[in-house]
Amino acid sequence: MKVSVITLGCKVNQYESQAMLDQLVRAGFSACESAAESDIVLINSCTVTSTSDHKVRQTLHRARRGNPSAVIVLTGCMPQAFPELAEQLTDADIVLGNSNRHSLVPDILQYLSSRQRIVDIVPHEKAAEFESMQVERFFERTRAFIKIEDGCNRFCSYCIIPYARGRVRSKPLDELREEVAHLAANGYREIVLTGINLSAYGQELGLHLCDAVEAACMPEGIARVRLGSLEPEQLSVDVIARLAKQEKLCPQFHLSLQSGCNATLRRMNRHYTADEYRTIVQNLRASFANCAITTDIMVGFPGETEEEFAESLAFAKEIGFAKAHVFAYSRRPGTKANDAPDQITQRVKEERSRRMIAATQQTKAAFFQAQLGRVETVLFEQEVAPHVYDGYTANYTPVKVSSAKDLRGKILPVLLRETDGNNCYGTVQENI
Repeated sequence: MKVSVITLGCKVNQYESQAMLDQLVRAGFSACESAAESDIVLINSCTVTSTSDHKVRQTLHRARRGNPSAVIVLTGCMPQAFPELAEQLTDADIVLGNSNRHSLVPDILQYLSSRQRIVDIVPHEKAAEFESMQVERFFERTRAFIKIEDGCNRFCSYCIIPYARGRVRSKPLDELREEVAHLAANGYREIVLTGINLSAYGQELGLHLCDAVEAACMPEGIARVRLGSLEPEQLSVDVIARLAKQEKLCPQFHLSLQSGCNATLRRMNRHYTADEYRTIVQNLRASFANCAITTDIMVGFPGETEEEFAESLAFAKEIGFAKAHVFAYSRRPGTKANDAPDQITQRVKEERSRRMIAATQQTKAAFFQAQLGRVETVLFEQEVAPHVYDGYTANYTPVKVSSAKDLRGKILPVLLRETDGNNCYGTVQENI
């Protein structure tokens, strides 16, 4: 039987989707790219915002309409965080949470035998261990993701994720080393370490994120190691110095800001100030040459005055982000912020989003301009037009190059000559 996977949400979900697909293939199913042609359609959901839940419902309806006879499995964060709501989504034949993915194959086999709907959502245990997963190959990818951490203990006032993912738990180092070795043997040159709260890696094991980075850098076949989104306050001077010793670690750090205003940060229950964030960025730039700082910025959080927004906007301009994901606050039932006073109107949120996006587009353009004239190594990913290949530098600058030869999967030095604000364009600097 053929199975396809639809992934909604973050890079952790992408990793878990691949792990579940591998699990199904090992059980005798065959992977299929088309949901319309599959016997089983697995939807791995996100629930970070109410909009995410709407997208889950849309995806379920679309999958059912496009393939009425398929067995549809809904799994991931949405059913885990909101089991009662997920149970009502009758387009799904099987509803499975995050905490018991080991039941995926047995539940599918049971449904195929009985044709009776299955809802199998198990609450997270406080002392749960890290779910052992290994992925040896990512279809149509030149870099490999490894989930090394799950869960979050922070409870930001706007976030449902601790309820969807449980508490912090980390991948043991021996399992990480084994997975990296397999990926290196399969030809992957770049490893991306991901997690729900990646900065918290190892805290329950007496380990640190630095230990994971050092382990991932060890195999000779791995040329690059990249970090996913980080909570900034974990990056002390000593931690940055230790990370900087790893030559394979990419000089790109996604530090989730959310707001550049201290009063807003306190209401969000974030654990740093704007001044502390600024110092961390300065330390990273001093330790990593041509370092790129990327981020997430939220506007329109409850109680955000025009003055507070202006403070956050000025801070974003000052930092000079290479890229920023700007989004308006969305109310999330089950969180403290959902019931907070002084909710911001949609009109104001949209206006502030436009201003913040415009400002961060300018800092992005300035960052791209600063890359011109440099020779940077690029990991090429795909052919986007006849004889045109795209890829990324170590600091995650997107690059396009024209070449008569196939560049996919190669890491080559490229002279960056021009930019259109979204990509840099260059020429390879050695014979291929």
